[in-house]
Amino acid sequence: IPGDSGGETLYKLSRKESTRSLLGVFEEDAAAISNYVNQLFQAMHRVYDAQNELSAATHLTSKLLKEYEKQHFPLGGDDEVMNSTLQQFAKVIDELSSCHAVLSTQLADAMMFPITQFKERDLKEILTLKEVFQIASNDHDAAIIRYSRLSKRRENEKIKAEVTEDVYTSRKKQHQTMMHYFCALNTLQYKKKIAVLEPLLGYMQAQISFFKMGSENLTEQLEEFLTNIGTSVQNVRREMECEIENMQQTIEDLEVASDPLYLPDPDPAKFPVHRNLTRKAGYLNARNKTGLVSSSWERQFYFTQGGNLMSQARGDVAGGLVMDIDNCSVMAVDCEDRRYCFQITSFDGKNENPEEIAARVNQSALEAVTPSPSFQQRHESMHNPGPPPARTSSTGSLGSESAALSALSLDSLVAPDTPIQFDIISPVSEDLPGQAKSSGQSGRRTNPFGETGGSKSETEDSILHQLFIVRFLGSMEVKSDESPDVVYETMRQILAARAIHNIFRMTESHLLVTCDCLKMSETTFNISVFDPFWQFPLPNVVLYATHQENKRLFGFVLRTSGGRADSRQTSICYIFESNNEGEKICDSVGLAKQIAFHAELDLEEQSRLIAASNRSNPSSGEGQFVVLSSSQSEDSDLGEDGKKKRESET
Repeated sequence: IPGDSGGETLYKLSRKESTRSLLGVFEEDAAAISNYVNQLFQAMHRVYDAQNELSAATHLTSKLLKEYEKQHFPLGGDDEVMNSTLQQFAKVIDELSSCHAVLSTQLADAMMFPITQFKERDLKEILTLKEVFQIASNDHDAAIIRYSRLSKRRENEKIKAEVTEDVYTSRKKQHQTMMHYFCALNTLQYKKKIAVLEPLLGYMQAQISFFKMGSENLTEQLEEFLTNIGTSVQNVRREMECEIENMQQTIEDLEVASDPLYLPDPDPAKFPVHRNLTRKAGYLNARNKTGLVSSSWERQFYFTQGGNLMSQARGDVAGGLVMDIDNCSVMAVDCEDRRYCFQITSFDGKNENPEEIAARVNQSALEAVTPSPSFQQRHESMHNPGPPPARTSSTGSLGSESAALSALSLDSLVAPDTPIQFDIISPVSEDLPGQAKSSGQSGRRTNPFGETGGSKSETEDSILHQLFIVRFLGSMEVKSDESPDVVYETMRQILAARAIHNIFRMTESHLLVTCDCLKMSETTFNISVFDPFWQFPLPNVVLYATHQENKRLFGFVLRTSGGRADSRQTSICYIFESNNEGEKICDSVGLAKQIAFHAELDLEEQSRLIAASNRSNPSSGEGQFVVLSSSQSEDSDLGEDGKKKRESET
């Protein structure tokens, strides 16, 4: 271009290049700001997320501390001091959780909202304006190129007007876009400072507010509480350290003392075998037949309980009955594939069936532990007195029927803490009123074959002899002996105790009912050699009854004195199991008491006649009396016709 116009054009081009260079610096600064703000946003977002997590975790901690008292710990779950302390901590932590929740809300409003707005609105606006400015610049460059290509020789006014309009429009658009873009770049220099400082200011203000709320909640009283808890923790720590030292010393001593016991066969001279243990427990290998000739060994934990052999599998909370070993023999046997084997054999040479024993005892418990409907109705009728129910034929007592059916509460029958005797304890005969201690009650007979040396026993003199097979279940002292409900309640408590404590052993005995007493013996072959180890005078048996639902269960109440030192009358209820003969036994006891009652009346009548005869013959002298039999005493009141009839019948 000739002339001065060329210099002016170069100046404009130079100015344009300077603007482009300065724009590049601003754009590079905007990119750096965007990168830094993104990193700062991520860091602040982590703080916000951590605060939300802290608030949720604090709330969960408070909730778990409140639920501590509802937990069922096998050891030490009922510590009231621990429960109250944790409840106090839960209250404080709950308040802190509320403070953390307020802090989370303030961080969201004062920190996250400003930086999010800057990131999502201002930085995106810069990027959008940059793209629009780039497009407008490209359109302007294209319009200038088309305008410069117009031919001056062949000018077409129409085409020239279109190209000129295109240059005008693109230049105007570029200029407007450039002004907005440059303005946004200049504003960004101020907004970047606000975007960094405002979130930090909100964060610090939220933290200050949080600490103020914490200082208001953490009062001097709470500080004193925390000091006491810290002292308690230190005391527990010292106790734990002492206990650890003691346990470590005990472990060292046991290791030294038990070193020889680690051998499979310890030296009996150094460690003698203890043969007086009342209870044995340990692992045994039991042989189980898997075929005709093959067998396998199973290792399991066994222990003895009373006269029963019990086993307990891994993971079980209680053991189960394996067999009754009271009447069994144990002997060592040789085995090819095992050492120290022994064999348990029952007295009849057959193995016991533990399933049948357990099923029978459990059936008795199920039938007697839960009161029957009739028993519940009788209990309700006691609290709501009404017409007395009819008595069954299998119950009896010395009292009248109205006395037996008097309104008594269950608490007045059997005391809740009354001890239960599961073993047969022979009563002391000298403590029974009107009974002399006989050789039969003092222990077993000297002659094991039952010979009595020709002497005649009381059993042979008795009119009634009825023998029953019974099994003793237990006995306990009762408060009342006037109602059959005493026997029913005693049955329920004894069978419940046997079921709870897994007591399945029952001693089988023979019960002999006579007109004088009730006798028990382990074994018997005939009544003439009956050897009692348990003997009850019949007058002291004041109440007897059988279970209304389970006819195998029966019991009776024995009224005795406390002994020489204590003259207090006590009543003990004895419970037995029979072979479905409970009603028969009760009927036999009732019959024996009737016979004894009539015999007593006969003796009184004889005494009366003797006294009358002595008064009518005073000259006969002292020591002379007339003895009449029971038939003679009855004939004295019949008259002549009655005597002739009696003689003819005889």
